[in-house]
Amino acid sequence: MTVEEALRSLSIDVREGRLLLAAAAGFSEASVIAFPERALPPEVEGKFREYIERRARGEPVAYILGRKEFYGLDLAVNPAVLIPRPETELLVDLALQRDFSSLVDLGTGSGAIALAVKQQRPAARVVAVESSAAALAVAQRNAVKHNLGIEFRHGRWFEPLAGERFDLILANPPYVAEGDAHLRDLGFEPRLALTSGADGLDAIREIAREAPRHLAPGGWLLVEHGMGQDKAVRTLLAEAGLVDVEGCADLARIPRVAAGKVK
Repeated sequence: MTVEEALRSLSIDVREGRLLLAAAAGFSEASVIAFPERALPPEVEGKFREYIERRARGEPVAYILGRKEFYGLDLAVNPAVLIPRPETELLVDLALQRDFSSLVDLGTGSGAIALAVKQQRPAARVVAVESSAAALAVAQRNAVKHNLGIEFRHGRWFEPLAGERFDLILANPPYVAEGDAHLRDLGFEPRLALTSGADGLDAIREIAREAPRHLAPGGWLLVEHGMGQDKAVRTLLAEAGLVDVEGCADLARIPRVAAGKVK
């Protein structure tokens, strides 16, 4: 079988097929495109078929490949962590617009947010908190891979941060409501990192309530949320005593992040 024949037989998206074929064969996607006549060894063909079957069952390409790019970083991912989403890069952009010397990323998962910020602000102290030991191990491997000095803490939200205060708190917590129809399409990703109560806001309530005790004077909390949750999340931040509360929209003008600071 040639590259061209393999791609013609696909039952999935061609772009995804090229990525999976390149991974199975060990050469670049550009090479897949440039040399369609190249013959595939039987072992490569077998691995490619395995990848295609996994994708056809709904497994995300990132888990099949074991990696995902985020903010220019090639990150290892597996089913212990959520796959970093492009829209979460807004949270990093907003963080980098502020002056800070210390930052904590709550629920770091793969470490995507903490690592992206640390890469851009190498002098800043960056702490990453994660309650899942398996997810924390993934984040630690990514930090080593990119030689970025992150302080990792194992625990739920602020529990491993007793008495500590930061200039900036970032969080991309679970915010999908239990029973949401979209969960059917996310069956391969860790449910605890996706859902948070009947309205999806339980984690954000807890973070907003505790954040003022962990912010330095003038420090900011930035929290990502789901579509349609912007007003409710801004209200939670204001009720927690944060001021200058604002909503921040992505390039599609969809509010994705709520921000507030302590006096």
